[in-house]
Amino acid sequence: QVQLVEFGGGSVQAGGSLRLSCAASGLTDSYNCMGWFRQAPGKEREGVARIHSSYGNTFYADSVKGRFTISQDSAKNTLYLQMNSLKIEDTGTYYCAARPGFSCPDSVGMYTHWGRGTQVTVST
Repeated sequence: QVQLVEFGGGSVQAGGSLRLSCAASGLTDSYNCMGWFRQAPGKEREGVARIHSSYGNTFYADSVKGRFTISQDSAKNTLYLQMNSLKIEDTGTYYCAARPGFSCPDSVGMYTHWGRGTQVTVST
């Protein structure tokens, strides 16, 4: 049974940093893609960053490029998102997600397993 649990959310001032973690269990070798998504109040869930476990390729939304870094431990048990230079518009609930297969799409609907999310609030 796949289980994803996010940690590390909180409140931070604009310009600050946070590091999110996602503890993963139950993932088999067929799960090659994991990602971080976020949802702001009143908005649809959107992709933030993804990583292909086998090839190490990373993908970022334009809005976070140069500020966020996605990474994964060698055992693929933990997914991270280092968030620097946070902006007010980064506020939202951040979700960890995983999907089987070799592709690593940005589409929310393509991910089969989700964590419950962790809240990130950026203020002035």
